[in-house]
Amino acid sequence: MNLRRPLVGVAAAVALVAGVLAWQSMGSREAAPVVSYTLLDGRTASTESLKGKVVLVNFWATSCTTCVAEMPQIVATYNKFKDRGFETLAVAMSYDPPAYVSKFAQTRQLPFNVAIDNTGQIAQRFGDIQLTPTTFLLDQQGRIVKRYVGAPDFAALHALVEDLLKKG
Repeated sequence: MNLRRPLVGVAAAVALVAGVLAWQSMGSREAAPVVSYTLLDGRTASTESLKGKVVLVNFWATSCTTCVAEMPQIVATYNKFKDRGFETLAVAMSYDPPAYVSKFAQTRQLPFNVAIDNTGQIAQRFGDIQLTPTTFLLDQQGRIVKRYVGAPDFAALHALVEDLLKKG
């Protein structure tokens, strides 16, 4: 009995399914929601204004130990790519006291925009975010490329940002 033939058939079927799934995920990126937000300095902005850039949207809280621990890497990511069309928006959760968020941003000298989601609307629009950190990577067309729950693998994130910036 020749077992090779069925295995070749199974391998071909698996490869075909994997190829179709990869093609679907590449071609059908979901648009990020258009939301308005208020920054710590009082300015208002919208995710619409970020189109044309690769954007990291990070939902976080000062009470979240993983969020606090990953923030230096979020800063390093921003600093590495900011001159090439990359933006970061840190969205503090609605339960985070604004004074804590402001003090954190000031003492850590966060170099990117920080918004406080006072009403929870931003988290709701991004899929009812409950766990922090939750981070989204958006392409230049404002589509969600990747969603991370928990701290991302920053080396892989940097490679993905690099790839998106090259496609420009």
